[in-house]
Amino acid sequence: MPEIPDLMEKIVSLCKRRGFVFPAAEIYGGFANAWDYGPLGVQMRRHIRDAWWRAMVQERDDVVGLEATIITNPRVWVASGHVSTFNDPLVDCKSCKARFRADQIDLSAPCPNCGATGQFTEPRMFNMMLKTYIGPVQDEESIAYLRPETAQGMFINFENVLNATRRKLPFGIAQIGRSFRNEITPGNFIFRMREFEQMEMEYFVKPGEHIAAYDYWRIERMRWYLRIGLNPERLRYRVHPKADLAHYSAGTTDIEYLFPIGWQELEGIASRTDYDLRQHSAHSGRQLTYFDEETKQHIIPYVVEPAAGVDRAMLALLCDAYDEEQLDNNDTRVVLRLHPLIAPVTVAVLPLSRNEKLVPTARKVWDLLRPHFDTQYDDAQSIGRRYRRQDEIGTPLCVTIDFQTVEEDQAVTIRERDSMQQTRVPIAELVPALRAQVDAMVARAANAAAAYEPPLAWLHAQDAEA
Repeated sequence: MPEIPDLMEKIVSLCKRRGFVFPAAEIYGGFANAWDYGPLGVQMRRHIRDAWWRAMVQERDDVVGLEATIITNPRVWVASGHVSTFNDPLVDCKSCKARFRADQIDLSAPCPNCGATGQFTEPRMFNMMLKTYIGPVQDEESIAYLRPETAQGMFINFENVLNATRRKLPFGIAQIGRSFRNEITPGNFIFRMREFEQMEMEYFVKPGEHIAAYDYWRIERMRWYLRIGLNPERLRYRVHPKADLAHYSAGTTDIEYLFPIGWQELEGIASRTDYDLRQHSAHSGRQLTYFDEETKQHIIPYVVEPAAGVDRAMLALLCDAYDEEQLDNNDTRVVLRLHPLIAPVTVAVLPLSRNEKLVPTARKVWDLLRPHFDTQYDDAQSIGRRYRRQDEIGTPLCVTIDFQTVEEDQAVTIRERDSMQQTRVPIAELVPALRAQVDAMVARAANAAAAYEPPLAWLHAQDAEA
């Protein structure tokens, strides 16, 4: 895949112009590192969440779902270690007052913001949790926190889920929801934000089975990104060295994507051992254990956690799908080659014009398709401009209604995004014909995922070296 100059700038521009992502509070001058999702962005995010939930819960028999509160008892964050350890080192430039994470800049180099040298303050630790207050009085007793991760809601509900579902180990609890982190150096569009959405799963296993589970989920999660269409050449693993591990982790592997800003974390898979359940048992006084029928003993399960972000997944998919194709007439066609189950619109309905003879049939075709696909009706400007507009937002298939449709054959033209090939199909056969084309596109990505050869020997060597 050839490199596209200024890719991030082009993605940001396209997202605003076409209604994927808008700057938050733009009419008031914006708000630092906050973004609102427009009509197409909302659709794409929903499709990402649906694809994750389908793979993690719907298609499995060993994972159930949960939705925990965003604000919970602050003792949860004491037990988890976030109050004492969820910190980043902060420095200020004495000249321009800009703030940076000390571990992400060279303190001996000039300030990245103003160019001053030797002007940084001594690093000081900064807790990334966002505080709020519960009740009418704002004092130490009413402090609470917006959750910095969704994981703890699953740990503190372990006993409830176990009793309600009567699950046997191994089993998982999955959750999608908002998290909040008071980041020091946010930026790079939707890659890093203070308010973001996580897709996390805690997979509980017997002690001793966690190593195999860690391997399994590292491979399974890589295959998922291939299933939704990401280029394998832009994906890789990075095993964390022990010195960089979080306080709860015995081993963490990132799946990284080659963004325009370089290789960056897309998802983390962590072997959390029994840290969280043990901590919450100690702090709450409730024994969060599992009764093992084989040994007739209560055990504290170990946990493997795959944790992904909706926002980063969306940015990776946009960057990966963006293409500029040179046509024979020296024109440039901008295309988002999105997976059909991820694209915000699956099928666009395009009457050749707004002629009164075409509109009733075009509307009937749209009515026919809406129960089956995410659709859009577009009749503004010429048909060529509309094709280009649908290409730019990633719509895999367009259906065109023309005068031949209403005067002769009651058939329509299906135009495929990537090849631009067109086929004529009777309206009565349109839904199965479109479904067959979507299924063929999905199958291509699924075959790539199935053919993936997991580098387990390499991963194990990295584990040993770390």
